[in-house]
Amino acid sequence: MDTTKRHSTSRERFLEAVLHSAIDYAIISMDLNGLVTIWNEGAVRILGWSEEEMLGQPAGVFFTEEDQQNAIPQQEMRDALEHGRGNDERWHLRKDGSKIWASGEMMVLRSDGGSPEGFLKILRDRTEERHRQERQKLLMHELNHRLKNTLSVIQSIVTQSLRGASSVAEVGSTLQDRISAYSRAHDILMHENWSSTDLKTVVASAVSSLGLEGSPRFLSSGPYVELDPQAALAISLVLHELGTNARKYGALSNTDGLITMRWTVTKDAGEPSIEATWAESGGPKVVPPSKKGFGSRLISVSLASFGELFIDFLETGLVVKLRAPLAKLQRQLHEAE
Repeated sequence: MDTTKRHSTSRERFLEAVLHSAIDYAIISMDLNGLVTIWNEGAVRILGWSEEEMLGQPAGVFFTEEDQQNAIPQQEMRDALEHGRGNDERWHLRKDGSKIWASGEMMVLRSDGGSPEGFLKILRDRTEERHRQERQKLLMHELNHRLKNTLSVIQSIVTQSLRGASSVAEVGSTLQDRISAYSRAHDILMHENWSSTDLKTVVASAVSSLGLEGSPRFLSSGPYVELDPQAALAISLVLHELGTNARKYGALSNTDGLITMRWTVTKDAGEPSIEATWAESGGPKVVPPSKKGFGSRLISVSLASFGELFIDFLETGLVVKLRAPLAKLQRQLHEAE
């Protein structure tokens, strides 16, 4: 008899040691009324309440208010009684009010005679894994969105380039240049994890593609202006078109022409706005086109959604001016906040 008692006591101590050493799992036992009878160290670490606070208390306290209103704790016990055990994944509450995402298993504890005596619930904190899955899902959604936008832009570039081209060779050259400009804009954004870039960086990339880095024939100045990805891509394409036209017909078609690009930020009615100007001078006499080509349409369409666009074919050189609220150039940045 004494040997049996010793074995029983030893077994209980062993089980108690196992329960309290399993700190990566919340192990909770309850009576048939759902009142806590065991609350291990893992439960303290994961859920925040001490053993003293929880013994004799309803286990439903760590369920969300919505789940409590829907009687989910009671439903879990009924399911366990009916099926022997049950699994679930859901949000749970910590003592400090924060939420954790946990996978749980509920089992019925039975007497030697097979009668139900209570329940055992084991929880594993999977919050970080859940957040990682959500971030991955968001990333895939964003990637899909960007891919569709990119394909749409390229499709438009191809279609419009074909319409305005006079030869296959011209189509190939024009397409390559325009898609390369779009690719450079993507590269700029990739350096910043596709979050944003700034106008100086976009202009510098355009100047580099024209082979005018450090050249007195392209002067630019202006304050730091952050751009969201949509604005950066649009402005990159526009600068490419302006540079291409300047090289063919404008200030860069001779040895004396000059391009200046300047921008300022002001406050109109309390809202900051930008005024950016591309101005050519010293090139051949400008003759306004009889009809809009794809380049002109791309410039108009790309910038029209951001603000007011003014294109003047002055005899002294082309002048393109954009007035836009900064908020429209940074729309995606505010949406992400």
